[in-house]
Amino acid sequence: MRSSTGSSVDKVFLDVNIPMYAGGKDHRYKESCAWIMTRVAEGRLSVATDTEAIQEILYRYGAIERWETGVAMANALMQLVPEIYPIDLEDIRCAVGLFRTYGPKGITARDVLHAAVMMNRGLKEILSTDSHFDLIEGITRVNPEHLFLRRKSNK
Repeated sequence: MRSSTGSSVDKVFLDVNIPMYAGGKDHRYKESCAWIMTRVAEGRLSVATDTEAIQEILYRYGAIERWETGVAMANALMQLVPEIYPIDLEDIRCAVGLFRTYGPKGITARDVLHAAVMMNRGLKEILSTDSHFDLIEGITRVNPEHLFLRRKSNK
């Protein structure tokens, strides 16, 4: 993964847990995820996500009856992330196939849908705290803590 300060930019899929940890309560991932979201806001990290990520935010905050927080976070993500991919029939077909393989290994329908969107758009890396993405062939997970620590060691 290279930043926009390098010779080329690789777009990375932004899993919804990154902005949620960044904007949430104190957690071991909060600092690293907030740093990532700052880099996205500054245009130093090229990311994309999908419409399912927006739905996940609304679902999570609706479940805990924090509707205004959900709306604010969804709107902020839509404003911040320059490319939000729609889910189409080819993504659904791919996700069904992935679910057959990875569902029994504990990967949720939502996450195989993200993987399908990535595969259909040529994205290879996902910024995520979810280690189960490590199981999906063709996808490389970038752990936000590792990225953040690498940044600290490069100073």
